[in-house]
Amino acid sequence: MAFVRVRLLPAALAAGFAFAHIAAAAADPSAENGKTEFVKHGCWQCHGFEGQGSVATSGGRVIADTPLPFEAFKAYVRDPSGAMPPFHAEMVSDSDLADIYAYLESRPKPQPAKDIPLLNNLSSK
Repeated sequence: MAFVRVRLLPAALAAGFAFAHIAAAAADPSAENGKTEFVKHGCWQCHGFEGQGSVATSGGRVIADTPLPFEAFKAYVRDPSGAMPPFHAEMVSDSDLADIYAYLESRPKPQPAKDIPLLNNLSSK
């Protein structure tokens, strides 16, 4: 009996590690799913499809590449100030919100104004 337990223990441990790895991979936020959720929940209507913000709807606040850690982002989305409506967990799950955050973090940073020729031409006139 001891021989059977000793032989099964490594297999059981390997299966446990494999399952944990698969579960962790499934729990990783998905920027691709985040883009879908961003559109589905209407975030784009005020924040633009790239999270670039709008002077008319979000006071020009850029939410892409936010300096907020996820927990602060989630707290704000759940209980915002200003004109933004709250998005409670019943509306947007924590998992979907993590995906939205991953999507926003995946957006490329904008070029500095000095690197945009048209803006340089305007400022020199």
